[in-house]
Amino acid sequence: MGQTTILIDIGSTFTKAVAVDVAAAAVVATARAPTTAGSDVRIGLRQALAALEPRVGRIEQADTLASSSAAGGLRMISIGLVPELSAEAARRAALGAGAKIVGHFSHELSHAETASIAALRPDIVLLAGGTDGGNSRTILHNARRLATATVRAPVVVAGNKSAQDEALAILASAGWDCHVVDNVMPRIGVLQVEACRAAIREIFIANIVHAKGLDGARSLVSEIVMPTPVAVLEAARLLAEGDGGTPGMGELLVVDVGGATTDVYSVARGLPSDPSVTLHGLPEPWAKRTVEGDLGVRHNVETLLDLCARFGVDADRSHAAKLVAMPHRLPGDDAEARFDGQLAAVAVRESVDRHVGRIETLHGPQGESRLQVGKDLSSLGTVIGTGGPIIHGRDPRSILRGACADRSGLPKPVDPALYLDADYLMFALGLLARREPRVASTLLRAHLRPI
Repeated sequence: MGQTTILIDIGSTFTKAVAVDVAAAAVVATARAPTTAGSDVRIGLRQALAALEPRVGRIEQADTLASSSAAGGLRMISIGLVPELSAEAARRAALGAGAKIVGHFSHELSHAETASIAALRPDIVLLAGGTDGGNSRTILHNARRLATATVRAPVVVAGNKSAQDEALAILASAGWDCHVVDNVMPRIGVLQVEACRAAIREIFIANIVHAKGLDGARSLVSEIVMPTPVAVLEAARLLAEGDGGTPGMGELLVVDVGGATTDVYSVARGLPSDPSVTLHGLPEPWAKRTVEGDLGVRHNVETLLDLCARFGVDADRSHAAKLVAMPHRLPGDDAEARFDGQLAAVAVRESVDRHVGRIETLHGPQGESRLQVGKDLSSLGTVIGTGGPIIHGRDPRSILRGACADRSGLPKPVDPALYLDADYLMFALGLLARREPRVASTLLRAHLRPI
């Protein structure tokens, strides 16, 4: 066996491990075990690694990289000036960095909103607002409000550069751990989120690993390098764009159904497919991720059952209590497997409905006009499903069909080819992509299964 790299994901429900022989561009073995975040994450991690040893040998001699979304991932509060502009830019920066937005605020914070921020227990606060040289009052007001809050978390200041020094001084004097980066919206309609995303990822490595109790895992892995959603986004981009030598698959959509969240990734321009429709609002990123924290198939069963009723799906509620009591539980019979598939199917449908754009018809003095806000994904040729509930489902195709166009009229893919990340490798090869893009690209394409 050549150089072996162990790629690990410490998820909210399961810990997964993948062994890759980099020299041979081959997957050697995969394993998983229930995540033990409630006690000591090292227990579940050791179980997953032990399952690899018969094929890999001594794990201590291998290079190991890890991602994590344990305990639901990064809990982020974003604060901006107006919802349609800098607040939306802040939201996109947060989601692209692997965070789950648990609260969003705009305009000047009230005392009640400041108290609610503390109640939301954020891991990170993103403070934006104002274009460069524009409104300074709001971001400074909000910095003063945060200074009085009873919670403390790392804060990324990504607003009007004319106010950044003063905002930093206000927050730092109150004991906040501050990180100042480029404004997420330096000019109206211009997004500049990469510096903000990089800061969020650095905070994850430096602070959140400890806060989530994951620092104990450092004795078993070489490095925890990124949140799991960032790893999956890296894999999606590599599949779409190629590795510089091998062409990519082109524009695509990935749906990742998990126990705590359902994430959707689109690597696509998303421009209007109808020439009579005009693009409106902020530009969409080429690689976009949305996270739905209320659509996890273990932690949000009641929400999904309500969606089953709305979509006309006849789900047997008697199985729900078992999943709530034991989040790592796998289906024990055909009835439970069918129930799991129903939950996953509505999670896919609802999450993609939220991810895609909207076509709005306006009536004015000049007549009727049609505006597109968000991405039009109707012409996408590829949809990929990943995450345990899809991969291990009895009928993954029917689950993934929820990502396709339906009677809702939303611009979802009309007739895409459907693929399954059958060996649960997207997170792993996204981790590997930064070091070995060609190996990661080769393995991603080889392990996608048409369904």
